[in-house]
Amino acid sequence: MRFVILTLAAAALAGCAGRVAEPGAAPAAAPVSVQIIAFNDFHGNLEPGKLAVDLPGEGGARQRIAAGGAAYFASAVAKLREGHANSITVSAGDMISASPLVSSMFLDEPTIHAMNLIGVDFNAVGNHEFDRGQKELHRLQDGGCEKNTRRQPCAVEPFTGAKFRYLAANVAKENGGTLFPGTGIRSFGEGKRQVRIGFIGMTLKGTSTLVMASGIEGLRFEDEADTVNALVPKLKAEGADAIVVLIHQGADTRTAFDANSCDGLGGDIFLILQRLDPRVDLVVSGHTHQAYVCDYGSIDPSRSLLLTSAGYGGTLLTDIALDIDPVAKRVVARRANNILVQAETFAGPRGSMPSDRYPRFAADPRIAALVARYAAAAKSYAERPIGKLTAPAPRSEEVMHEQVLGNLLADVQLAATAAADKGGAEIAFMNAGSVRTSLTPRADGTITFGDIYAAQPFANMLVVKSLTGGQLRAVLEQQFDENKAGGRNLLLVSRGFTFGYDLGKPVGQRVVDPRLNGAPIDEARTYRVVVSNFLANGGDGFTTLTAGTEFLTGIGDLEAIEAYFAGGPVTPPATDRTRDLTLR
Repeated sequence: MRFVILTLAAAALAGCAGRVAEPGAAPAAAPVSVQIIAFNDFHGNLEPGKLAVDLPGEGGARQRIAAGGAAYFASAVAKLREGHANSITVSAGDMISASPLVSSMFLDEPTIHAMNLIGVDFNAVGNHEFDRGQKELHRLQDGGCEKNTRRQPCAVEPFTGAKFRYLAANVAKENGGTLFPGTGIRSFGEGKRQVRIGFIGMTLKGTSTLVMASGIEGLRFEDEADTVNALVPKLKAEGADAIVVLIHQGADTRTAFDANSCDGLGGDIFLILQRLDPRVDLVVSGHTHQAYVCDYGSIDPSRSLLLTSAGYGGTLLTDIALDIDPVAKRVVARRANNILVQAETFAGPRGSMPSDRYPRFAADPRIAALVARYAAAAKSYAERPIGKLTAPAPRSEEVMHEQVLGNLLADVQLAATAAADKGGAEIAFMNAGSVRTSLTPRADGTITFGDIYAAQPFANMLVVKSLTGGQLRAVLEQQFDENKAGGRNLLLVSRGFTFGYDLGKPVGQRVVDPRLNGAPIDEARTYRVVVSNFLANGGDGFTTLTAGTEFLTGIGDLEAIEAYFAGGPVTPPATDRTRDLTLR
């Protein structure tokens, strides 16, 4: 199908916005314009100066623009709201967890506090909302200091919970109902010019493969399109004039965040969109950490909706407008534009720069004070040296690429559990999705606790299991099965273990010559394998790992890293453990 670029109309702030007019008769009355400020995948990125947005530059080069920081994010939201009588702020999930130390050390309480001050109205649950289990997620909604994890809640100040409402339309409980409400309705305007918007919030149906099984016991993650289609008639019956879906599933793209085009978009979200009730007007998406504004009606004229996403970490906001005819009770136009959250004064990661093409925002003093308070509380943890690294250990965004840091972390886990009394591990597997950021030493090679925490923020435990060689091969084959939950994703393996793969072969026959210390894997022999408790429970679709026996729970992943670095300067390993033998 041909992709059509959105028609562009002038916007009040930062460039232009895609405008989509509803086909058919002219509006029955002057429309009521409702602003929806949307974001996704904030992941507790409270501090400025950490993140950047990549833009295509001249000659194919990429320009990195410094962006983000909760204080600037708050000011951007406030600026966008100016002049809008009807406005609402929403999130499409992963607001918390997999977050930097200043937030996750304190169970993401400061992020919830910041979002309360900003004035968020709805947040759809994402997969990372479940990282610490459903009881802890309920605490974040309701407040209180009940201890549900190894970390101490309310460590800095009392916690009163989220003032916004979590939505979880497709998260079903065994005894009926959903974990949180699935929908919410908001009214805008007055009298005969009042309009209503129905919101549906949900996570991706594959969430159960991305989080610890113990934390979601008794929950079922249902099909996204089926869930929406069942709720649209109910919302319409309750008087909703427009339908907005907040979904933690998304698309992949290589275009600039402000390209306002469907060109080159692909991914799992499209399998959902093509089945949606055509009365859906807007889909705010997430999960893939990409940024786009797409007129989906240019792909499928039977569904006149906008698809949006605001990237990652609070670096962008999507400024959306729905114009609703208050008499005909329908949307007559849609507009959207991604806005860069750029600090008034330059601050950003190495290699980034400010841009004069986009507006800049001052820091909101309330949010800045909140972040400073928690940053001070975390400082002693973050700055403590734990050892030295002789060179950077980078991670890769590509889940099918071997990476230096993933290999290093696999070596760490093997070293921590190799002794007989620690589990007798012979092989370690590390999943790419749990490697969150590169390790970059200071000039003298120093690595701090804050560095390793940023790389491994989930507080996982190491688990050693016995697997036969046959089961071991089955685990390896699951890496390359695009039909499994989580799709293809390469495991990072410890030193001494090697294998090749050929994606041209049938599923289940793609692993080539796996070896341990040079010896071929014996399918009848038993091997001791160490993984995180996330993988041990079948995370990322590696269900064969649940079949392991004689399991022994070891130390935490951060403790293992500290012990490894205590042995002296660490040299990052090579990326020579896997071989892509696929014919090109």
